[in-house]
Amino acid sequence: MSNPSAHRHQSRAALSLRQRGEQAAARLPALLLSAERVANTVAQGVHGRRRVGQGETFWQFRQYEAGDPLQRIDWRQSAKGDRVFVRELEWEAAQSAWVWLDPSPSMNWASSEALPNKIDRGRILAMALSILMVRAGERVALLGSDQPPRSGRGALASLASRLSSIEADEKEGAELPPLRHLPRNAQLLLISDFLEEPAALEQRLRHFLAAGVRGHLLQVLDPAELSLPYHGRLRFDGLEGEESWLLSRVESVRGDYLERLNRLRAALADFAASVGWGYSLHVTERPAEPTLLALHQALASNRVEAR
Repeated sequence: MSNPSAHRHQSRAALSLRQRGEQAAARLPALLLSAERVANTVAQGVHGRRRVGQGETFWQFRQYEAGDPLQRIDWRQSAKGDRVFVRELEWEAAQSAWVWLDPSPSMNWASSEALPNKIDRGRILAMALSILMVRAGERVALLGSDQPPRSGRGALASLASRLSSIEADEKEGAELPPLRHLPRNAQLLLISDFLEEPAALEQRLRHFLAAGVRGHLLQVLDPAELSLPYHGRLRFDGLEGEESWLLSRVESVRGDYLERLNRLRAALADFAASVGWGYSLHVTERPAEPTLLALHQALASNRVEAR
């Protein structure tokens, strides 16, 4: 039996997340969004969508949704069961973006009660960017969910619900994006603290690179993770099964810690640049809007280049 109280709580959380995402998105200049839509339309006209081969090839069937043109229905496929299906072509799939938010326990941390934890800030950025992309005519989906990319307010409500329900996942490999088949030239936004060694992530990303997927790595960190500002005797408790670590003088390891963190960040940025992806850092003490603007511009640039 379902729990009505729990359902109402989840619905309120999803509504709150969506409202905060819309508030962040609304602060961006409307002119920017209109200009990018015009630029994308021009780019489509120059490069042409109706070409033989890539762009006109069948990608998948998906279930009919309210608002889909009737001429898109594939009656042969629909006749095989009790559901109605439409055909999606590769160029339509390329107008889609997948978002992944790291659910590992390390994301559920903040150094101060005055700061959001990393996963909450990730939710806001993912939701706000999805709102902007849907407004620009894109389809958006959460990587790992069973929902295909969708557009419209219904898609945003579903995405908000799914993002708000993400909880800390202690399973091995939870800090890596799940392997899924994505269409060529689709876009993928990965949001994580990326505090693991990058080798495993690079190996996972090569799966998407082989399919021609374009993407962006957004590293979300707490300010304390960037500076290790503590002094004196302190115990560090691992969030993902690591043993606790008692230090008599935290400042004695600060230099080594910062050097290792900088190497990790440089490795992420270098790998992303080497494969044509983007990389950026967001610190939770800073406003979300500048990061959101930069992300939107970076993904818009990828869309133009992919055509």
